[in-house]
Amino acid sequence: MLINRDSVNILKHLTLYRVWNLFILYLSFILSRIIKKPIVLGKPFTVSIEPTTACNLSCPECPSGLKKFSRETGKLDLEDNRNLLRNLGKQLFYINYYFQGEPFLHPDFLELIRDAKKHKIYTSTSTNAHFITQKKAEDIVNSGLDRLIISIDGTTQETYESYRISGKLSKVIEGTKEMVKAKRKANSTTPHLIFQFLVVKPNEHEIPAIYKLADELGVDEVRLKSAQIYDYTHGNPLIPSQEQYARYTQQKNGTYQLKYKTGNHCWRMWSSCVLTWDAKVVPCCFDKDAKYTLGSANNNEFSSIWRSKKYQDFRLNVLTKRNQIDICKNCSEGTKVWL
Repeated sequence: MLINRDSVNILKHLTLYRVWNLFILYLSFILSRIIKKPIVLGKPFTVSIEPTTACNLSCPECPSGLKKFSRETGKLDLEDNRNLLRNLGKQLFYINYYFQGEPFLHPDFLELIRDAKKHKIYTSTSTNAHFITQKKAEDIVNSGLDRLIISIDGTTQETYESYRISGKLSKVIEGTKEMVKAKRKANSTTPHLIFQFLVVKPNEHEIPAIYKLADELGVDEVRLKSAQIYDYTHGNPLIPSQEQYARYTQQKNGTYQLKYKTGNHCWRMWSSCVLTWDAKVVPCCFDKDAKYTLGSANNNEFSSIWRSKKYQDFRLNVLTKRNQIDICKNCSEGTKVWL
């Protein structure tokens, strides 16, 4: 398989120290799986940082869209972001500035990106593209953002708004056009543009059309993503009829279960973590309400949190009884998420 320019760009952000950290991280992960006790020799090479919890859409399987957070909501402070960048360590080379919410509702979102680029960190974000004007597109390109994932879950307005409630497909397409034009104007290969198509029953018939649309607009890549459904046991109108696009499979008794067996392991517990807008450290992106907060990176050295008893106890539970952890029961780790 050919390595695309985006993959080459990620590799360019590696240093000998970062490669060494990756090696000892993976080694400790393997050893931990063997002995069923958590060993952590390095620090995360990637994190997700939440710019804001605010969102303009009302997607049915999203806490931001449903406005149903049990945690505090808000936006990441610029100085807090700079402190996080210093605190997280020089081994870090990939930040996804996204967790919940629409990043471009943060008034200074591109300042977050510019600060990360000063540390030679690869940056990515995900957007519904409703706020990308000509000027904003040019600013995005000039910020140094490496990857822009554009969520587009339909090629017709009727299909798109069946999931992206309150959304306008025309705005997504116009924002995409502005991004392509801005990249060409600046003669830039970044940000790498990805159309992310969340496959659900109402839009699965438009899968061929999304590839065609991406090609027509000049988008670099299309990714089909399977949907996480919260209430799936007795079926759900969002579960695709084509099982290869679903995370769930129907049993003989008519109920549904997660298609893939997960097992007592999770690479994410060694490779990465998630930080909320107020710098709470949580295990992964499945902990949307920060139920398993492991520390605050604003008030403590990150290394002490990463190797704390609380974090190690959580890793131990993942290694020994993962399916008893509620956020792990519907998790795609180790399954075919990207189709």
